[in-house]
Amino acid sequence: METLEGNKVKLYVEVDEAEFEHDIDRAFKLIAKEVNLPGFRAGKAPRKVLEARVGVGVAREQALRDAVPQYLAKAVREHEIDLIATPEVEITDGAEAGPVEFDATCEVRPTITLDGYAEMRVELPSITVSDDDIAAAREAELKRGGSLVDVDRPIRSGDFVTLDLATTRDGEELMGLNTEDWSYEVGQGWVTDDFDDQLIGASVGDELTFTSTPKGIDEPADFVVKVTAVQEMAAPELTDDWVSDNLGEFDTVEEWDASLRESLAETKLNQARQSVVRSLNEALAALVVDEAPESMVDADLNQRVQGTVQQFQAQGIDLGQWLGATGQEPDQFIESMRGASVEAVKVDLALRAVADAENLEVGPYDFDAEYARMAMQYGQKAKDIRKAYEQNDAVPELQAQIRKSKAFDWLIHHVEFVDPTGEVIDRDTLLGHTHDEDGGHGDHGAGQDVQAAAAAVIAATDAEVAASASGTTESDNEEETTS
Repeated sequence: METLEGNKVKLYVEVDEAEFEHDIDRAFKLIAKEVNLPGFRAGKAPRKVLEARVGVGVAREQALRDAVPQYLAKAVREHEIDLIATPEVEITDGAEAGPVEFDATCEVRPTITLDGYAEMRVELPSITVSDDDIAAAREAELKRGGSLVDVDRPIRSGDFVTLDLATTRDGEELMGLNTEDWSYEVGQGWVTDDFDDQLIGASVGDELTFTSTPKGIDEPADFVVKVTAVQEMAAPELTDDWVSDNLGEFDTVEEWDASLRESLAETKLNQARQSVVRSLNEALAALVVDEAPESMVDADLNQRVQGTVQQFQAQGIDLGQWLGATGQEPDQFIESMRGASVEAVKVDLALRAVADAENLEVGPYDFDAEYARMAMQYGQKAKDIRKAYEQNDAVPELQAQIRKSKAFDWLIHHVEFVDPTGEVIDRDTLLGHTHDEDGGHGDHGAGQDVQAAAAAVIAATDAEVAASASGTTESDNEEETTS
């Protein structure tokens, strides 16, 4: 093996003539199944007869096509090469006779150094319930008990309006954006980015004409909007009597406020927990100054596109029709996902760098635990899943996945989480840690949920794991195990 520039290595492989002769034998057996010779059943013609009929050259070419990838795979395993693209192979000797020699130029996953990961401040939604949060929750509940009344004034944010909407592009109506007597709450931010701005200040009877870009579509359209009604929500006055009459479990405003604070605290905490994986990934990717290898980005992008297409098919949606309705070309649709693929590749490199820097290792217990977890998830035996990975040489990829999960776990226990104001979020509250009497961590509760979500994201970046283990279990649930 020779190390080259640009995250590449070159393998020089030589196959002994006697060993390659076995590959030629196998090639002749394949040829025998395809050649009909009088006096011989299909696949039973002897090699000497086939040599006389088709020549050794044909079998040698077949053997080269079939065997070289296997010898290359063996060399890749032997030198523990972390391939990220299909190698470029050149037969340098033995194409016609003798020992076989070939070169393989392999692009490998780069190893990066990640500065500043231990000092990261990762921003999450606040978990603190403010008085404004309580007031907003009150208002929302009061509105549910309120009624709409007509107003004789220009439109404000929060008003309920009735509109006749006509939208065209090049004289053709846009699907879903032409309707009459449409009820809309101003401030929802639907239709276009500036749709609400166009409405605010208008009055009943006004007809608005403007050009804007509908959400989910790249090209602008022409809008004609007629305002036929403007209403506001008249909410009842908040009193103990209203609470008692309308919220049977509470007798006073104070009791209701206490319950609102508790439920809002739980909601905000869950929102922060759900943001941990995404926010930490974004922060990690931002630390990576190296360019993401195009081959890795393209592989991830291809996987994302295939997954999206499968989702459309599962929902019975024709992708071509959807692209036409949203005004997108296939290339635009694909490129819109490239940013996410670039981030995923950078996160992959970053987590590996953290694992290297923190000397995070994977031991037998870690493999046993992962096989057991997959066995429970897919309803199979752990030994069958282990066998699938071992038979397909997918254990190194699984090891890398486990190391990245360990790196993510290290990060969520060491980086600082802050809210949008810069206030530090208590880690134990965020991750659901409890403490035993000795000061150690007990139940991890929600922290395990965060780590499980992280593991799912990490696994999604390792397409080669699923690909290499695919189709190898002996269980009836084979496809489910390897997906």
